[in-house]
Amino acid sequence: MAKKMILIVDDDSNICELLRLYLEKESYDTRIANDGRTAIEYEKEYHPDLILLDIMLPELDGWQVTREIRKTSNTPIIMLTAKGETFDKILGLELGADDYISKPFDTKEVVARVKAVLRRSSAENKNDEEIVRYDNLVINLTNYEMIVNGKKVDTPPKELELIYHLASNPNRVYTRDKLLDEVWGFDYYGDSRTVDVHVKRLREKLENVSDKWELRTVWGVGYKFEVK
Repeated sequence: MAKKMILIVDDDSNICELLRLYLEKESYDTRIANDGRTAIEYEKEYHPDLILLDIMLPELDGWQVTREIRKTSNTPIIMLTAKGETFDKILGLELGADDYISKPFDTKEVVARVKAVLRRSSAENKNDEEIVRYDNLVINLTNYEMIVNGKKVDTPPKELELIYHLASNPNRVYTRDKLLDEVWGFDYYGDSRTVDVHVKRLREKLENVSDKWELRTVWGVGYKFEVK
């Protein structure tokens, strides 16, 4: 699956670099903003999965940034601050922050909190419908349905999970082994040709459905759902 992205917002470049190193070591992607206004711009541009947000910032402080982001987004926010007063903590949480860590902090604790908040956020979002839509194609993983040209097409669960996974990550190339890991699961020990069989069946159902996307073979590598 695609890496989770963390937006780090702090005017102290040393803290940003330290957090970046630890988070990327845990396989997170990162972006860094050193002031509040840039943080808001980056949130809109990159749509991070979580924001580590300092309160004392140039341009706009962390509370103002939180207010602005919460107008349009539920992105999880963990506030970082040198202030430890109860009032500051309560204000941050009331504005919509998901967690609060006082400086100086243990970097490993920050990483642990990031993982915990992302797990909680992921669990909450599972109640949302899992649907991807393209021209003449709707893949609904909530109801396990695939609609092609407005008609429901009988699709076995694993075929549907495979096309949903590929279509949820358009233009990304997956090896057969990667698809076995992410769709079938790490405990699957079958032949990688299983993927080829499922792709072949899907192609039969999706042939000539649209000229705006295609289930493509990338020779010598694997497969991708290409959006043109």
